Amino acid sequence: MRVVLQRVTQAAVTVGERTLGAIGRGLVLLVGFAQGDTQATVNQMVERILTLRMFGDATGKMTRSAREVEAACLAIPEITLVADLADGRRPNFAPALPPVEASRLFDHLVNTLKQSGLPVAHGAFQAHMAVSLVNDGPVTFILELHA
Repeated sequence: MRVVLQRVTQAAVTVGERTLGAIGRGLVLLVGFAQGDTQATVNQMVERILTLRMFGDATGKMTRSAREVEAACLAIPEITLVADLADGRRPNFAPALPPVEASRLFDHLVNTLKQSGLPVAHGAFQAHMAVSLVNDGPVTFILELHA
């Protein structure tokens, strides 16, 4: 499982003309699922996301977590994060979890985030989405967990 985590001042996701979700201060999570990922992998990743100290304190140091600052989360499913680019010029999506399983894990991720009490919005699985965001800092991290 791979997540690109971006601290934002605002973000939104749309499909066509319809806004699916929007947040103010918080995190955008671009989420890719790989072969072998499970609900346990998702649970570990959510805990990591909620406790990673990436928000500033009064002095500007990154000492506060999403949970501590009650950051909103906007989760976006993104298969391209787990594509293999080692050979050739075309991405190889064989490492990705099949769509039915990945969709189930994405739903689990969203529900687990919601259980934290933070505001959560999300994109649509297998949809062509437009994601807009204002990266705060910029602060961007790549988190990976291997099953």
